[in-house]
Amino acid sequence: MIFDTHAHYDDEAFDADRAELLGSMQEHGIGAIVNVGASMESSNITVKLTKQYPFVYGAVGVHPNEVGDMTEKDLQQLETWSQIDKVLAIGEIGLDYHYPEPPKDVQKRWFEAQMELARKTKLPVIIHSRDAAKDTLDTMTALHAGEIGGVIHCYSYTKEMAREFLNMDYYFGIGGVLTFPNAKKLREAVAYIPLDKLVLETDCPYLAPVPNRGKRNSSLNIPYVIEVMAELKGCSAKEIEQITMENAKRLYRMQE
Repeated sequence: MIFDTHAHYDDEAFDADRAELLGSMQEHGIGAIVNVGASMESSNITVKLTKQYPFVYGAVGVHPNEVGDMTEKDLQQLETWSQIDKVLAIGEIGLDYHYPEPPKDVQKRWFEAQMELARKTKLPVIIHSRDAAKDTLDTMTALHAGEIGGVIHCYSYTKEMAREFLNMDYYFGIGGVLTFPNAKKLREAVAYIPLDKLVLETDCPYLAPVPNRGKRNSSLNIPYVIEVMAELKGCSAKEIEQITMENAKRLYRMQE
């Protein structure tokens, strides 16, 4: 069975057929999905989805692009949601410098605050980092992020940067980008990262793999990612599926 460690089924792209699509997952070999909050609203919907579907788990947090109007009250609400059994992580949180807003200092403030929330609640973190490798690493180092644990979602940096995150014992979320023809840097990183530190994800509805690039993504597309990962790691698709499932359970502390 496949474990999709990062999805956004709360997204409006799924409004027309969400129940039908999620209802078909298990018959297509998708054993578990973590739906990841990116705002207060999506975190709230995520909690509801975990109650509707036995195989859907949740993460609650505010994405760096959404922290512009975040408040201490929001942080308290995240802590309340984090106590729910099927909420497995704080995320997605981090830094995203692709756009000028919110300002970097605001992003850093709420990244740090949500990291400390994860420490307090003893949950792993799901880290979003785009065009912000050094500041992400510096913040994680200053906060002793290795003590918290978690995953670098949609990993997009070099194998040299991967070494830094490996030193903190973090996992790496790998999705559809791995199948893109121009993903040379990512393929080098995936070849380098030990297999026991890789987990599968979609980030759906975004980042559908080849041959469905540009279309709405879903967990049903993960076999295309597995195929490329198996080539890079010199093992079978079945082994990738099994090992990444075990990795995901360790990441989200489902076996403790």
